[in-house]
Parts: sequence; structure tokens; C-alpha cells
Amino acid sequence: MTTSASTEAARAQIGVTGLAVMGSNIARNFARHGHTVALHNRSIAKTDALLAAHGDEGDFVRTETVEEFVAALQKPRRVLIMVKAGEATDAVIEELAAAMEPGDIIIDGGNALYTDTIRREAALAQRGLHFVGAGISGGEEGALNGPSIMPGGPKESYAALGPLLESISAQVDGTPCCTHIGPDGSGHFVKMVHNGIEYADMQLIGEAYNLFRDALGFDAAQVADVFTEWNSGDLESYLVEITAEVLRQTDAKTGQALVDVIVDAAEQKGTGRWTVKAALDLGVPVTGIAEAVFARALSGSREQRKAARGLASGQLGGKPTDVEQFTEDIRRALYASKIVAYAQGFDQIRAGSDEYGWDLTPGDMATIWRGGCIIRARFLNRIKEAYDTNPDLTSLIVEPYFREAIENAIDSWRRVVVTATTLGIPVPAFASSLSYYDGLRAERLPAALTQGQRDFFGAHTYERIDAPGKFHTLWSGDRSEVDA
Repeated sequence: MTTSASTEAARAQIGVTGLAVMGSNIARNFARHGHTVALHNRSIAKTDALLAAHGDEGDFVRTETVEEFVAALQKPRRVLIMVKAGEATDAVIEELAAAMEPGDIIIDGGNALYTDTIRREAALAQRGLHFVGAGISGGEEGALNGPSIMPGGPKESYAALGPLLESISAQVDGTPCCTHIGPDGSGHFVKMVHNGIEYADMQLIGEAYNLFRDALGFDAAQVADVFTEWNSGDLESYLVEITAEVLRQTDAKTGQALVDVIVDAAEQKGTGRWTVKAALDLGVPVTGIAEAVFARALSGSREQRKAARGLASGQLGGKPTDVEQFTEDIRRALYASKIVAYAQGFDQIRAGSDEYGWDLTPGDMATIWRGGCIIRARFLNRIKEAYDTNPDLTSLIVEPYFREAIENAIDSWRRVVVTATTLGIPVPAFASSLSYYDGLRAERLPAALTQGQRDFFGAHTYERIDAPGKFHTLWSGDRSEVDA
């Protein structure tokens, strides 16, 4: 049923403004779950297009102005913004805030930078309004059929908002893939890290595909068969599933595999870069995520790549002769590298929580990422179990299940990286993930030399292994050591 705001005021439980595909699908999701939804868009034509196509899916209220939109909402008013991040979001927030009353709730469901969310939450709190930065993952399909939702903001706002969000989220074993993450920008921070892990996961899958193609000579359909088989085991995940579908798609124009006619330049919207920048500020090594971001940047450097074609490769090694063994090596290397990517992501979540005083619960993230979101995967159940057992887990890599998984994969992992290197096949995420693992387990790192160098040129001091405190060597003097 569709009504105009002028015919019946204040009966919608939720309002959605910004009716592009994501906003429209979420509005439909709310309506399908029995909620009355007020609709608003800067272009009224989009509102009418949604109603014409899907108005029979539930109870919608058509509005044309912000004032009509706000008047159509029950108190406390709940408005979900689904517009482009940045200045557009600020403009919509200001327009809504001017029409709303203390206690009302504005929810930003876009991919906003978490520091912007912190700023917005503080500013709106001064006006008596609740602001919720809600990360939403699952793409267009998830928005319609059940996404993973990561709402931050004031805890009291979740009492009024949570039941609605939980009702439309994905469900796993009867548990909603939605929970209150924490204060101010925590929801968007967690979504940012989710996207960073997504970057790493996609890059690792891409490197596995590249190895099959260039090291074993598989065509796209053969690689699709491998990924389909893998999706029935430990690697079961949404990304592995859709990889097989993409690789199996035939181009209607040429008859070739679609992947072979797509330009090999990957684009990015910025959330991966945000993850890496935030990790640098927090001092957290997210090497797999960083390499994935840089790999996309390199793929898009078309002029440089064109100029570099034909550069010397050096003497290359022979291709693997045992196809079955190398296929299993790639599978194990992919699994081990995925563990590293998730471990680094959870390390960043913990560091962000400490930095901003959010008191986040890592197990909650694993729980709500099990369904609806892009990185949903079977082994998130293992991550949830790990944090349920030990909420203060130092690193996923040292947890018994994941430690054993990596130990079982380590020889294959090394063979894959070595083979790729001798064949001149780039595997930045595989290699950096392995180096990160080796760095963690190393008895001693060359950082001791780094500290000596820093002390030499900048008197930055160092610590000793046999005495507490800080020390400095008088490098330009008699080179004696003094307490710093």
C-alpha cells in the first residue's frame, strides 16, 4: 500500500532518503519485513519509479519535501541516509537536522570515513539528536535480502533502532548479522576494516587465479572448476563462490571467457586506502591489505605498465610438473594468507578500539560477518569460537586451530611463493603475508640495526636485551654508552 504523507501523518517506523539502488533495496527490505517506510529522494522521479515497480511489496509513504518526510515518521524519528559519502552526506544531514527534534535518530548507511562520523556524531549530540554511523555490507543483493549491518553511535539509540535493523539483516543460526558495535565512529571504522579485508581476500583469490593461468596453463573454465570444488571445503565463502561464476561466464560478443576480455585495471572507491591510512596512524601492520590496495593502483598505472612491457625478466624457472600437487599448494597458500588478512584486520579493530576508547568485542564482528556481507566465509565461525574462548586473544595466528592450519600449509605456502618468483609471476599478497608470518615468529629481527642507525644519526636511543631503560651511544664522541 502506498500513501501520501499528506493523507496520514507520523505512521512510518523508518524513513529512507537516497533511493539509488542500495537505498531502494533497503527500503524494500524494511517494507517486506512489515515496517512502514517513508520514502524521500531529491529527485521525486526516483521515488515514483520505486513505487511503480515495487509499491506492492509493503507499506510505503510517498513524500516530496524534507518537511513531509520528517512529518511522516513516528517518534523517535529514524531516518536512514543512503547518499554519496562526503559533502553530499553533510548537506543531507544538515537539512534533516533542521527539521527534526531532540531524541530523533539520523543513520548514515553509506561508506563514510569514520573520523567524519565522529565529527558528525559530536555536532548532532549538541543539538540533542542521535547520529548513528552504520556500516552496511552485502551489496545490492544483501541490501534487499539481508545485509550485515554494523551500527555505531549512542547505545540508547540502539534500543529504538536495533530491532528494525536486526529484522532486515542476514540471519545465521537464528542470530541477526547486526549488533551495536560501539560509540561514535566505531561502526564505520569496523566497516572500513571489513572492506580492507575484502580487498586482501580478492587480491589473494586473483593471485591464485593468476598462478593457475600462468604457471599451470589453465583456462578460465578449468580454474572455475577448481574454485567450485574449493567452495565445498575450508575455503567456502561468498568471494570464492562468485569467483567461479565470473570465471565461467562467456562473453556474448567474442565467445571467449568474459574475464579474458575485461581490461586488467582494477578500480577502487577508497575504503581500502582508508584502511591502510588508518593502520599507519595506529601503527598496525596490515601488510596483506596494503599490498592489495597497491596492486589495484599498479594495475591502473596503464602508461607505466605499457612502457615497462618487454623489460628483462632474468632467467626464469620451469613450470610445475605435478599439477595436482601445485593445485593443492595454491589452496593451502590461499587459506594461510586469508588467515593472515583476517588476523591483521582484527588487530586493527583492537587497536582502533584502544585508541578511541570504544571497548569493541572482536567476537561480535566475526558473528555479524558470517552472513550477508561480502567477506562472509565458513571460517568466520572458527574466528567467533576463538574470540568466545579468549576475548583477549593476542593474534588469531596463535590460536590453536589457526596455528595448526598455517603449520599444515607452510610448506605449500613457501613453494607457491618461490615458484611464482622463479616464474616471474607477481604474488604481492601471498608473499607479504608469508613475510608477515615469518616476521611474527622470528627470534630476532633486523630492527636492532635500525635502532642503532637511528641512534647514530638522530640520538633516538635504544633499549638493551640485558638491562632496563633507554640508552644512547656517544657516536661523535668517545663512543661510550650513557643512560638516556
